[in-house]
Amino acid sequence: MSYKAPVKDLLFNIQHLAGIDQIAQLPGFEDAGLDTAQAVLEECARFNEDVIAPLNAVGDTQPSSWKDGEVTTTPGFKEAYRQYAEGGWQGLQHEPAYGGQGLPKTIGAACQEILNSANLSFALCPLLTDGAIEALVTAGSDDLKAIYLEKLVSGQWTGTMNLTEPQAGSDLALVRSRAERQPDGTYKVFGTKIFITYGEHDMAENIVHLVLARVQGAPEGVKGISLFVVPKFLVNADGALGARNDVHCVSIEHKLGIKASPTAVLQFGDGTAATDVNGTGPGAVGYLVGEENQGLKYMFIMMNAARYAVGVQGVAVSERAYQLAAAYAKERVQSRPVDGSVKGSATIIHHPDVRRMLMTMRALIEGTRATAITAAAAYDAAHKHPDAEVRAQNQAFYEFMVPLVKGYSTEISQEVTALGVQVHGGMGFIEETGAAQHYRDCKILTIYEGTTAIQANDLVGRKTARDGGNVAKAIAAQIEKTESALRAAGGEPAEAVARELGKARQAFLEVVEFMVANSAENPNAAYAGSVPYLMLAGNLVAGWNLGRALLVAKEQLAAGEDKAFLAAKITTAHFYAEHILPRTAALRDAVLHGAHSVTELPLEAF
Repeated sequence: MSYKAPVKDLLFNIQHLAGIDQIAQLPGFEDAGLDTAQAVLEECARFNEDVIAPLNAVGDTQPSSWKDGEVTTTPGFKEAYRQYAEGGWQGLQHEPAYGGQGLPKTIGAACQEILNSANLSFALCPLLTDGAIEALVTAGSDDLKAIYLEKLVSGQWTGTMNLTEPQAGSDLALVRSRAERQPDGTYKVFGTKIFITYGEHDMAENIVHLVLARVQGAPEGVKGISLFVVPKFLVNADGALGARNDVHCVSIEHKLGIKASPTAVLQFGDGTAATDVNGTGPGAVGYLVGEENQGLKYMFIMMNAARYAVGVQGVAVSERAYQLAAAYAKERVQSRPVDGSVKGSATIIHHPDVRRMLMTMRALIEGTRATAITAAAAYDAAHKHPDAEVRAQNQAFYEFMVPLVKGYSTEISQEVTALGVQVHGGMGFIEETGAAQHYRDCKILTIYEGTTAIQANDLVGRKTARDGGNVAKAIAAQIEKTESALRAAGGEPAEAVARELGKARQAFLEVVEFMVANSAENPNAAYAGSVPYLMLAGNLVAGWNLGRALLVAKEQLAAGEDKAFLAAKITTAHFYAEHILPRTAALRDAVLHGAHSVTELPLEAF
C-alpha cells in the first residue's frame, strides 16, 4: 500500500491550533501564511509520495553496506537525495542569509512528518544536518559559517553529531576523545565515536562531523568538553574540497530497524584515512566551535533540535503504520460481524475490536501531531515575536513541550505500530506486508537522542522542579479554559472531553506538586515516577489539543463545511477522552504511591 501524506489534517493543525495567520505577522514570516503552507505541504507530499516513500521497503531489504571504509547506501537513495537537495528541502527552515527559505518551524515540522513517514531511514540524514546547521548558526565563528553553512543548508554537504563513545553513552563526562592545539589555530582530534548516524555514506560530496572532545589540560567531567568541526574532506581557501581528513569509518552496525540508515563507528586520528594532512603528522584536523570547554552547551543546541525532530518521527512512523493497517482492515475478509449487519464473512473493519484498535491508533497520532505542531508555533513565537515577555513565555512553553514531544510521541509509536501488526493478524508477522518494518523501525525512537527516562528526568528536574512547577501550572490553567469552552459548546462529545480533561488535569497537578516536593528531598521517589509523569503529561496535552480541535470542528461543522472530515475530528477527540485520557489516573497513582516498590528489592535479588 502506498503512503498518502495527511495534508488536510496537517493544514488543519497549522491553521487552527498553531495559528499560522498570527505566525505570518511575525518579523521575517510575512510571506508564510496559510496559502504558503498549503503550497509547500502539497509539493512536499507529491515529492515524498512519488520519490522517497517507494524506497522505504527497499531500504529494509537492501540496507546500506560497508566495505574497506566506504559505505554504499540503499539503491535509489543517492539519486533521491540529489532530488531532495535540489528541491531546496534541506533549507526549508533555515535563514535566507545562508541560502535557506526561512519558513517557520510550524511549516517545517509538518514537512518533517511527511518525509519521515515516507522513509524514516532516509530522513535521518537531513535531520542530523539540521542540527549541525543550528549549532553553527548559534556558536560558530564567522569563518566557520562562511565555509560550511551555505553548503549544509543547500544539502550539498551533510552533517553529523558525534557524542557517543564505547564507554560514554548518555554520561558525556566519560568522553575520552582528545584534541591537541596546533600552531596554526586548528586542533588535531583523536578518538573513537560510535552510533554515528550517516557518519559515512555516498550521497553527498562532504560530511561535516561535529565532534565532542577534550582539549589537553581541560577540566574533568562535562566542564572540560569542547566542540569541533571535523570535515571528511578539508576545505581549501577557495572553497573547493581538499585533502581527505584523518577520519574514517571502521564499520557500520547491524540493527533491528532503520537498516538503510548507516550507523557508523568512526575513528579519528589513527592515520588510516589520511596521514600528515597538514605537515604535522596523524590526527583529524578540527576547528573549534565557540570557546574551549563549552562544547556541551553547544551540542545541546543540536540535541534539542534533534529531540523535537525524533518526536515528529514517532508521529510519522505511526501514521504510516495506521494507513497500512486501515487499508488492510478494509480488504481482509474474516468472520461474520457480531451484529449481523453482513450475512456471511465480512472485511475485518466490521468487527468492534478492530475498530477499537484503529481508533486508538488514529487518536494517538492526531493527538501527538497536534502537540508537535502547537509546540512548533511556540518555537516560532519565541524566536520572532517583537515582545520580549511573549518570547519568554513561548520559550518556556516550548521547552516544557520538547520532552513530551520526544518522549510521549515515541512511546506511543511503540503502541501504534504494535497495533498495526495486530490488525494484520498473522500476516502482520510476515515481513512482506510491511507492518513489521514499522514496528522494528520505531523502537530506536525511544532510545536515541536520550532515552525516555532521560527526557523524563529533564521534565522533572529542569522543566518542573526548577521553577516550582510554574510553567506546568500555567499550562494546566490553559487546559482549564479549554474545558470551560467545551462545556459551553455542549453536546455529548464536547462534554465528555471536558469531563475527562478535568480529571486528567487534576491528576497532572497532583503529580506536579509531588515532583516539586520530592525532587530534592526524596529524589528516588520523584525519579522512580519520572516516566509515568512524562506519559501522564503527554497524554493530557495531546487530549487538550484534541479538545481544542473539537471546538474548531464543531464551529465549522455548524457552518456547513467539510462534514466528513470535521465529524471525524469530533469523534476522534471523543474516543481519546473516553479511552486514552483515563490512563492518566493510573499513572498518577503509580507516581504518588508506587515509588517504594520500585526500589525496594535488593540489588542482589535481580
